[in-house]
Amino acid sequence: MPEKSKKRASAKKAGAAMSVESYRNKILVFLNKYDKKAMPLSELESKCRTKKNGRENFAQAFGELRTEGVITVRKGMKAALCARIGAKPATVSRLSRTFGFAQTDDGTEYFIPGKCMLGAMPGDRVLIADIDSRTGEPEGEVLDIIEPGSSVMTGRIESVDGMLYLVPDTATRNHMIIVRDRSVPFSEGDKVLAEIVHRGRRHAEHKVRITSVFGSSQLAASCAGAIIASHGAPVEFSADAMREVRKIAEGGVQIHSLNYREDLRGEPIFTIDSAGSKDLDDAVSVEKKPGGWTLGVHIADVSHYVKGNSELDKDAMRRGTSVYYADRVIPMLPEELSNGLCSLNPGEDRLTLSAIMELDTDGKLVSYRFCKSVIRSRVKGVYSEINSLIGGTASADIQAKYAEIADRIPLMDELAELLIQKRIRRHAPEIETTESKLIIGEDGVCCGVMPRERGRSERIIEEFMLTANEAAAKLARENGAPFVYRIHEQPPEAKVEALHEILPKFGLECPHFTEFKPYHAGKILESARGTDKFEAVNMLVLRSMAKAKYSPEPLGHFGLVLEDYAHFTSPIRRYSDLAVHRIITDILAGYGKEWLQKRYEGYAVKASECATNGEMRAVAIERECEDCYKAEYMKSHIGEVFTARISGVTEFGFYAELPNTIEGLVHIRTLPEGEYDYTEPVALTERFSGVSYELGMEVQVICAAVNVSDGTIDFTLDDDE
Repeated sequence: MPEKSKKRASAKKAGAAMSVESYRNKILVFLNKYDKKAMPLSELESKCRTKKNGRENFAQAFGELRTEGVITVRKGMKAALCARIGAKPATVSRLSRTFGFAQTDDGTEYFIPGKCMLGAMPGDRVLIADIDSRTGEPEGEVLDIIEPGSSVMTGRIESVDGMLYLVPDTATRNHMIIVRDRSVPFSEGDKVLAEIVHRGRRHAEHKVRITSVFGSSQLAASCAGAIIASHGAPVEFSADAMREVRKIAEGGVQIHSLNYREDLRGEPIFTIDSAGSKDLDDAVSVEKKPGGWTLGVHIADVSHYVKGNSELDKDAMRRGTSVYYADRVIPMLPEELSNGLCSLNPGEDRLTLSAIMELDTDGKLVSYRFCKSVIRSRVKGVYSEINSLIGGTASADIQAKYAEIADRIPLMDELAELLIQKRIRRHAPEIETTESKLIIGEDGVCCGVMPRERGRSERIIEEFMLTANEAAAKLARENGAPFVYRIHEQPPEAKVEALHEILPKFGLECPHFTEFKPYHAGKILESARGTDKFEAVNMLVLRSMAKAKYSPEPLGHFGLVLEDYAHFTSPIRRYSDLAVHRIITDILAGYGKEWLQKRYEGYAVKASECATNGEMRAVAIERECEDCYKAEYMKSHIGEVFTARISGVTEFGFYAELPNTIEGLVHIRTLPEGEYDYTEPVALTERFSGVSYELGMEVQVICAAVNVSDGTIDFTLDDDE
């Protein structure tokens, strides 16, 4: 018998294992042909003729299909094709005490009643199926949890009948059993971090272990620590990164580093930032000429110190961005760099990467160049002080401080106005947003909240930075270099359609279009500006927008109406900008397109992903921490009456925002008794009386309750209104 025949016979006798891909195909074929919707697992395995040495591949194939949301396991250990039973994969987005929400892969959000959650937690990948809706909006039930999300959650310790339980902050309000084994010591009232060690079929059946204790759940600072930990944000730098930064800091600005740099130390260059800023990474210069303007934006050359793939770079990439909350910061780079060697402090030589831009008399970007440079900032400008100089209210001390660059401030104001008008001419929508400013006392407790003021100098710097960011993106595109672009895609079609439906309810006409463009968003805003509907319309347009993110592809920026845009101006606090500096440095060094592609193609993809993820994490941390501090502030105002404006409407009530930016929930159960119809997302209307609570409406509210631990504030309507 030939040797090959012997081997084939031997393999056949042993029953060579079928490949995973073959099992995948067989599973799909048999489930599709089955005369019932679900097939017993034992029968499916038998039909696939799974031999002993093939069970591992069968299990892998089955697991892959289940994780992908193609098949599911139903009661009685039966397998079914999701398409045949109307199931679709989704991700649980949020939970409350009695219900939750899950978002399908196409962006549709489903309301899930609590009894239909199957114990699913935020971040879980689940299979859902449609059920009868009470509101006309998508409503579903969880059929299967195909991939658990994070098992980590924050919460507070509560005592019930002498037993201590965990009450999670943002997942569910069910008291969860705590497994004491290997839990750290904790007490009633503590703010803690916990992990699920056992999942039940209901939230109340989950069991957790306490992994960290942060202090009292009634202190926002303790809650902030738990929030940071729950998001996995790195707080400490690695020992290797710290060794690198100490060596860099000890060396200071090396004389040889000035070689081949343009010496701009004699130019009237200066920084403008908030009074408390220590990481000064951008400076400006401006000159008016007969044919237009020369604008200089000079950015700390962080990439000179933080080399690619160094330990510092690895730590910075993991962080993605600095995180700012209350009066604290988790920096992307150690203070030795962020507040020291890379901070453009006045009177000190600093290495920079400069964008020198020529603009015509209308503010149009005519030409630009980038160069490695060295500067010596004239003064540490402060927004409020510059605003007083522009407004003619500056004190003698402030005038003396800025005497050396006093002639530049009117020029900056004039150029910025040209840039603003240019943005208006290209129909960039003027969406208004308000940030909160928290006042933190010496004891670390929030003692004040107010809108963050945005004066003329803030707008000037914003326009100058936008111009430099545009030039950086143009440089990359023209040189065919891989890059990290800041992109803002068109609004999702479903949200645009929603605008069409909602605007007539406000007595406004939605512009007709075949493709929604920035001009249309601007036209909607302008039609409501100056009316009592503007705040509501502004909010609706803002919520219809896609989220900006980072991408290796130059897809343009919808909100700014720019084809070329990147983040170039903040390499101390954003990894995207550090990556951009690194690539621009090699463009300036003369490397060609082929070399740049080889070196940076993969890096641009990774840097974009890390920067986007880091930004999303930072935004979530900052928002959640801010909520806790605002709740802490409102503890001393329980029972007080406030004038508020309805900022959001849901099927369970509406949110009302105070003039100081604090927002609270007026729950539907606290409204006058009646039957309320929900018109998403603009109104709750009592069916018989016709009394309606609409987005943008002014109401009188009472601060009824506060929970610092989960950052929630409850309002009720003032009965005397």
